[in-house]
Amino acid sequence: MKIKIYSSSLLFAILFFTALSYAQERVKLAQSGMKFLSINADARMIGLGEAVVSVENNEASSLYYNPAAGSRQRALFSGNLGIMNFIADIKYTTAALSFAPMEAKYGVIGFAFQNVDYGEFIRTVRAGDSYDSLGTYKPTAFYAGVSYSYEISELFSVGGMVKYVYQDLGTHPYAFTLDNLNNRIYKNKKFDKNVIAYDFGVLYKTGFKSLTLGIVIRNFSPEIEYVKESFQLPLTMKIGLSMNVLDLYDIPSNEHSLLVSVNGTKPRDYKEQINFGLEYTAFSSLSLRFGYINPTDEQSYNFGVGLKFKDLGFDYSFSKWEVFDNVHRISITFGSSLLGF
Repeated sequence: MKIKIYSSSLLFAILFFTALSYAQERVKLAQSGMKFLSINADARMIGLGEAVVSVENNEASSLYYNPAAGSRQRALFSGNLGIMNFIADIKYTTAALSFAPMEAKYGVIGFAFQNVDYGEFIRTVRAGDSYDSLGTYKPTAFYAGVSYSYEISELFSVGGMVKYVYQDLGTHPYAFTLDNLNNRIYKNKKFDKNVIAYDFGVLYKTGFKSLTLGIVIRNFSPEIEYVKESFQLPLTMKIGLSMNVLDLYDIPSNEHSLLVSVNGTKPRDYKEQINFGLEYTAFSSLSLRFGYINPTDEQSYNFGVGLKFKDLGFDYSFSKWEVFDNVHRISITFGSSLLGF
């Protein structure tokens, strides 16, 4: 036990100072690509204003924000599905499964997937003073990840994820030749890229009631080059605290709970943000949520509601946008007891 505690403290210190040094890097605004990695369709996460990095969640949805948050899962498996129509009719679909064999004696294994459908676009190319129409194309993107989390001690958990990230911007002309009739014959090239990215997270229970600290670094990867320009993925570091404040009044959490969560977010490609979330839950069945993000040009307030019966849950969130249409998300969670395990 002492070895575990010492190892936990050392690992926590290493990750904390790594995160601190990253936070002190110079600001590089608008210098990342594959931004779909920063968007998620999980309704509970958004309903809390994305202030979830320290929220212990023994369900598969923890893979979307901190792979260490699900290390205490005891059910054999947990699943999550989410859908969202984002701004500009961009469609997101997410799915996650986590497995905890032998009640997580050797850790929890997870699989996460996200797909993005950008819709259909008209392909054109400039031809003198006009344009040639070359049909349509449909850009797509997705990631598929494998995670592992482990409860090192009663207070400390760690987790990580390896993700294969792919983006296809379509096939487009890059040069042309002229035939005998002076018509253009275009040479086409497929513009797609893939990369391996990593997420690292820790979860630390302070020992004071349910107060929990979380740290996560997401989308760590090498740079990607498109033609002559290179960019990084939306590398992000988050530090957060959360607590069921009704613990201070010794109210049983299975009757009433009021989760208060605060995150500090340090993205690579825009200014630092503060995320704030509230979640009131009655009898582990009905949840009401509020989230706030600041500063932000568009999205600020989020609201959500959740219903849960045993291992089946339904979550909905509403995000207020200023210029674009408001965004709605729907998520479904399910567990092994539904199949009799």
